[in-house]
Amino acid sequence: MQKISTSSDSCHDGNRTESEGYCGVQTFLGITENNLTEVRFTQDALLEQILSPHNLNKAYKQVVSNHGSSGVDGMETDELLPWLRLHKEDLSSAIIQGKYRPHPVLRVEIPKNDGKKRQLGIPTVVDRFVQQSISQILSPLYELEFSDSSYGFRPHRSCHDALKQAQTYIISGYKYAVDLDLERFFDTVNHSRLIELLSSRITDSRVISLIHKYFLAGIQIDDKLAYCPCGVPQGGPLSPLLSNIMLNELDKELERRSHPFVRYADDCLIFCKSRRAAERTKESIIRFIEKELYLRVNKDKTSVGYVRGMKFLGYSFYVKSGECRLSVHPKSYAKFKTRLKELTGRSNGLGYEKRKTSLRLFICGWLEYFKLADMKTRLQTLDEWYRRRLRMCIWKCWKKTNTRFNNLCRCGIAKGKAWEWANSRKGYWHIADSFILHRALNNDNLKRANYPFLMDCYRKVVS
Repeated sequence: MQKISTSSDSCHDGNRTESEGYCGVQTFLGITENNLTEVRFTQDALLEQILSPHNLNKAYKQVVSNHGSSGVDGMETDELLPWLRLHKEDLSSAIIQGKYRPHPVLRVEIPKNDGKKRQLGIPTVVDRFVQQSISQILSPLYELEFSDSSYGFRPHRSCHDALKQAQTYIISGYKYAVDLDLERFFDTVNHSRLIELLSSRITDSRVISLIHKYFLAGIQIDDKLAYCPCGVPQGGPLSPLLSNIMLNELDKELERRSHPFVRYADDCLIFCKSRRAAERTKESIIRFIEKELYLRVNKDKTSVGYVRGMKFLGYSFYVKSGECRLSVHPKSYAKFKTRLKELTGRSNGLGYEKRKTSLRLFICGWLEYFKLADMKTRLQTLDEWYRRRLRMCIWKCWKKTNTRFNNLCRCGIAKGKAWEWANSRKGYWHIADSFILHRALNNDNLKRANYPFLMDCYRKVVS
């Protein structure tokens, strides 16, 4: 094997080849008689595949396109290319020689629906780049082993696919389910067990060692460094794959027992034909998870029951005329309404155009995700409340008496009534539901002003 460059491939000087993604990555080529051929690495040379130019270029593009936050070193994604041009050789050498040491991940917290906070770990940009290159090589290897009932963080699979599969099981008569809840899954993964699972499939010990170093990198909380004996920080490109590798053991056990199930990351529904069977399955599978995978099950949140109203990926199920239908879970509705209330708050400082853009992006995104659910009637009721909030915001923006008077007149209100309501001392929410504002800011006027309506966006999504 030999590093070879040609003048047609060079970018900054004649001694290195560069790809379209970024310049300065070495190319691995072999020589067969008088022809140059690409080296086909085996399973024992996974590290060389990870560090190959094509894979690194692909990883670089993915990291930059994600626009993630900076880690403990403060480097932003747009600084990665200049850094690689200067240090890529040192980075590759350090990884090959086993001297590479990842930085600690930066601990951040984001709020959850129940008021608690989810802990995320943000690796540095360089560490994300290396993790992404590892994930791109390992994912195809494990895709052959993963269960067809696993849908999370896998190519060409989505939440909608998981929900449709769940519907199929319910229609087939599996109308009871175990709603499995793993307690702080990403924080409780056993390192030794995960390394054991990785070693059973990956024969290149250098790759195992590299992944292990990410487990031991530590977590920076404010200015303090902490080391965790277990857990895979959620937030890096490698953590979704590692979670699937760990939970694939659960999938194998469920398949061995011939249980129909649907799993999306750590959200899992196990289907049964009776409550008694579901209770037995719950007890036995909890024992397996805790004794074989060394994970913790949240027994308070793990439930057994009829599928109607059971929450899965924000949806819930109900059965009508023998057909399984989907609806939006009440908690998802509540979260949607809360966000709409924030975007239509009269004191949030959003201008007309920014408010319209934010509303359109949020509403269309939410409806695109929940488009499988039956929600037309609920959306119609919600649309009325939403339009009243829009009128309230507009009335607040008019502020002064003369502005209100002039705008009401432009909207076709008689001068006497316009002056009367422009001087009104009633509250914003009360006036937003008054006949005068319904006439001035009717639905047609709001549409002409380019405000998005829930039902209009819904029709576009489901058409």
